[in-house]
Order: sequence, then structure tokens, then C-alpha cells
Amino acid sequence: MRIRIGYEIVLDVPAPIPLLTLLRVHPSVEADLVHPETPTIEPRLPVSEYFDAYGNRVGRLLVPAGKLRLTNDALIRVDGQSDPVASSAFQHPVIDLPPETLQFLLPSRYCEVDRLGETAWSLFGKTPFGWQRVQAVSDWVHNHVEFGYSYADSTKGAYETYLAPKGVCRDFTHLAITFCRCLGIPARYVTGYLGDIGVPPDPNPMDFSAWFEVYLGGRWHTFDARHNARRIGRVVMARGRDAVDVALTTAFGEAKLEKFVVWTDEVPETRASAPR
Repeated sequence: MRIRIGYEIVLDVPAPIPLLTLLRVHPSVEADLVHPETPTIEPRLPVSEYFDAYGNRVGRLLVPAGKLRLTNDALIRVDGQSDPVASSAFQHPVIDLPPETLQFLLPSRYCEVDRLGETAWSLFGKTPFGWQRVQAVSDWVHNHVEFGYSYADSTKGAYETYLAPKGVCRDFTHLAITFCRCLGIPARYVTGYLGDIGVPPDPNPMDFSAWFEVYLGGRWHTFDARHNARRIGRVVMARGRDAVDVALTTAFGEAKLEKFVVWTDEVPETRASAPR
């Protein structure tokens, strides 16, 4: 299966600012690109890139005052299968976890493990270890948090979402991650493309999506508390502790969002495959 992915983002910048971007597919999926990404910046500006502590490709540039237009378009091949299920995946004792996973047990900006530990154990302490426990967390968050774009708040963390259970996909994800970490299960935040493939079309404008991964049975597994379903066609852009680590753009100064369009559409194998 081939999926066309891309975006158009326009920012109004009143004064020159440094800007970081996380707008490329994650290096782990670059090999699946049928055609390379075609990121463009208007006006044309020099961009330096580096890999952050989580393996994400970060762009770094100095933006002059005025309009900044960021676009990208690419074609990627996916296996066409839903997210794998590994119902027998076991939960590692914390003492046995690989060192690189331990950071995903700790509190972070939007995942206040220290404030929700008692709640997590009261809700999920009697559930089976491993995959079933994570699924119980995903079920609970999905069923108890109300989704709505009007509830978006970039300063809201998991604890506030628990107290006032309304939010967007990042809030569902932060709360599920926090509960998992409280229960000794490493959990990390993922952002990327997720289209309406294999599900009824969403009438709302397309957006980037957030989900989470947990470390069970020696590997990372995908869960999605917002949709609470195994989905087709996820394309990872970035991973981190929470939304702070995977922000699409980080502006060190004022930058007003004027346009934001995302596309992620299945492309028939017989159609011409060159990016638009």
C-alpha cells in the first residue's frame, strides 16, 4: 500500500527568530519512502540538521521577519496491515529493563507520574500484567476522556486531563503514558501521520496524530488511546517523552500560525507515483 503524505504550514513572524522543526519522517521509516520527501521553505533559507537524543531529525534555521511557508510531499509504502497485536507480550520487572528504556518511566513536562501513581494503581492494580494491563489503560482513557478540538490547550498535562477529562489526541496520549509509567511500564510519545484508511472518513480537517508505544516483551508496541483501535497506515515522524520532545515547530520568539494543512491519503498502485 502506498500513502501520499505531506503538509503546508504558514507562519507570520513579526521579528527574526531561531526555529526548530520536526517535520520529516522518522529515520526508522525513511527506507519505506517510494520517493524522497520534498521539504521546501519560502523564502529559501539555510537549514542545518541534527539528530536529537531520541533519534529524531531536527531542522534548525534563522527565520527573518515576514511570512514563512513550510511544505513537504512524499510517497511512502506501508504493509497495509493493522497495528500488530501481541497479547502475550510480558511486562519486564523494572530491575530487568534495558537502561535506555528507564527514562520512559520518569515524570516529564506533560506526564506527571508523581501525581497520578496512587490513582493508576487503584484503577489498574488488579489487571493482568503485560499487554492486557496496557490495553486496560487504553480502554479506560478512551472511555473516560471526551474528544473535542475546542478542548486543545498546549499547557495542559495528564493530571489536568484526569481531573477534567476533555482533550485532543495529545491529552489522551499523555494520560495513557502517565498511567503506564506509574505501573512500571516504559511508555513514550509518538507523533506522525494517520489517515482514515480502513475506517469511516473523519469530516474534520486532517491533522497530525499522537499515539504511544510501550516496552513489553523486549520490544516497543503501538497503542492509541484516542482511537483505541488497531489502525492501518501510521507513519512515524518523531518519538519522545511527551509532546515537548516532538513539537513540529519550536519558535524562540513570536510566530503566529496562519495556515495548517495536512494530507495522508492512500494512493492506488496504478496511479502515477510522483509527488504532487
